[in-house]
Amino acid sequence: MSIKQHIPNFLTSLNVLCGILAVFFAINGHITTAIWLIFIGALFDFGDGFAARALKAYSDMGKELDSLADLISFGAAPAAIWSTLIKFQLSNSYTTDFFSLETPQQILVLLPFTMVAFAALRLAKFNVDTRQSENFIGLTTTATGIFTAAFAYQFMQKPEWFSWLSPAIILVIIGVFCALLISEVPMFSLKFKNMKWAENKERFVLLILAAILIALLGVGGIAAIILYYIAISCAKWILGIK
Repeated sequence: MSIKQHIPNFLTSLNVLCGILAVFFAINGHITTAIWLIFIGALFDFGDGFAARALKAYSDMGKELDSLADLISFGAAPAAIWSTLIKFQLSNSYTTDFFSLETPQQILVLLPFTMVAFAALRLAKFNVDTRQSENFIGLTTTATGIFTAAFAYQFMQKPEWFSWLSPAIILVIIGVFCALLISEVPMFSLKFKNMKWAENKERFVLLILAAILIALLGVGGIAAIILYYIAISCAKWILGIK
């Protein structure tokens, strides 16, 4: 196997590294660092797929490695961020020792990690589901991870906007995303086969809205555009629109 065949796997391995470091920093209360590591991991996630297509370096090993990377970066790392946000809600500190909390509080702090199991189910389903070669069935782990990072970033920057947030609401958010991960809701991908408006209208609209929202809200706009993406996909599914 030539060196170029290893380039996609190298990029995927960097995604793994970003993910596990994000888990470490999130658990230790360094939320902002964890957020940026998830974003960097997402760039590597895009880069490995792009490199594989450009170099025609597809392999079964690469496919499995990519799923493992996504499980860590967009399953475990977001779960660690949600867990630390709950800890902050309970104790007003990101670095409170887990074992200093009461048992009910400890359970609340641990519950976000159920997201990892749902992410694993979603990735396993994707690997064997032939319906997902062009578009997706259910929300991707990458979108879930990026939403979490963008939401947490906005929380860190503008905490006064989130007076409504509580451990219960965080768990509801997690529950909704877990359900979306394993749902049968069709969701379009951002892969362009050509640049024709008629065949890519949804993609173009999403990208234009993303540019506007990010310009207005900064990183928080990323969370908003993912919510729009979910809402449009669910509405089309409920109404039976293809």
